[in-house]
Amino acid sequence: MKVLKGRDILALGFMTFALFVGAGNIIFPPIVGLQAGPNVWAAALGFLVTAVGLPVLTVIALARVGGAMDSLSTPIGRVAGLILATVCYLAVGPFFATPRTATVSFEVGVAPLTGDTPLALFLYSLVYFLIVLVVSLYPGRLLDTVGRFLGPLKIIALGVLGVAAFVMPAGDIGAALPAYSNGAFSKGFTEGYLTMDTLGALVFGIVIVNAIRSRGVESPKLITRYAVIAGVIAGVGLALVYISLFRLGSGSHAIAAGASNGAAVLHAYVQYSFGTLGSGFLAALIALACLVTAVGLTCACAEYFSRLLPLSYRTLVIGLAGFSLLVSNLGLTRLIEVSVPVLTGIYPPCIVLVALSFCHGLWRHPSRVVAPVMLVSLLFGAVDAIKTAGLTEYLPQALANLPLSAQGLAWLVPSVITLAFMVAVDRWLGAPRESLA
Repeated sequence: MKVLKGRDILALGFMTFALFVGAGNIIFPPIVGLQAGPNVWAAALGFLVTAVGLPVLTVIALARVGGAMDSLSTPIGRVAGLILATVCYLAVGPFFATPRTATVSFEVGVAPLTGDTPLALFLYSLVYFLIVLVVSLYPGRLLDTVGRFLGPLKIIALGVLGVAAFVMPAGDIGAALPAYSNGAFSKGFTEGYLTMDTLGALVFGIVIVNAIRSRGVESPKLITRYAVIAGVIAGVGLALVYISLFRLGSGSHAIAAGASNGAAVLHAYVQYSFGTLGSGFLAALIALACLVTAVGLTCACAEYFSRLLPLSYRTLVIGLAGFSLLVSNLGLTRLIEVSVPVLTGIYPPCIVLVALSFCHGLWRHPSRVVAPVMLVSLLFGAVDAIKTAGLTEYLPQALANLPLSAQGLAWLVPSVITLAFMVAVDRWLGAPRESLA
């Protein structure tokens, strides 16, 4: 029976970590740290729940069912599962996350050197997605390319930045913005959505499992074990990165008090700490982090859609890279404006799906419980999405003032109530127990 050696397991963990750490992971924690002020660690705790805890749980949940998202979504039916999976793949693939990796790496690391012009963005994104295309065409070599080479380079670069955040703070902690003065934990919780890590984990699950299989491992138990280890390694790495970036942001009040996004905070800090070398260092760090994530997303999306469409993996890789290139040239601001409401709406049912996947054995018929709770979370998540989009005036007053609505968690209480009710219904109706992984 084929098993992985210690260095292969470590490389798998590095690959998983490298796949997760992309644009959002680097630019969102610093702005949270800056704006949360003295409440930074309460906000950080909430952020870590959605940006570390949930992604690790998602990797584990997917490993238990063979890595495919459609297997995880079995309780909600084939059609609903297909729709959910397609939405998630498109969101973290060519519509939002993949193009965002290019625009963030350009605007943070390259634009300060070349100027923020449409031509510069086009040329940069063209070269960027050509590299993504070439690497993604050979998914069997992903563990070697990312795990053994790009992953360690990214870890070294992030390590330098993380150590600097603690050893060379730029100043004292400033005052908290009103949003973080009350409910810092819940604000950090919803800010964690923006990293797309949980959605990314739903997409990366099959990539991780295929990387294990590419080494000749066929035992389902071993595949699950190695995926869990990889998820834990990635989770620890993510937590360390986030903690250092929160510290970086919280100590940057003196040099970035008026910053409106994490990219500005990072740029100000790196310039302050590393002088003339700062821009070059930041450009390399952001480009490397984003490039690895873009490769993982492109591979995962091509793998998924090749099973749904009469198109080859190679054709889909070319199409996805080309579409992402076009979308990336719309610019970072427009991408974020559109993506935030969408993520706010689709995150709740994904959280419910992952969390309840560990409880199937407790119920007579998992579909009776999981499907209604996911539906309720989707409906009330849409309420949060409408508010996030600034369209509150179109909501009935009763929906605009739901419990926890001010914290962006209007879906939570209705989902818990629905869960309790459907568990009672499941026990009352009874039925042959289904065996779901």
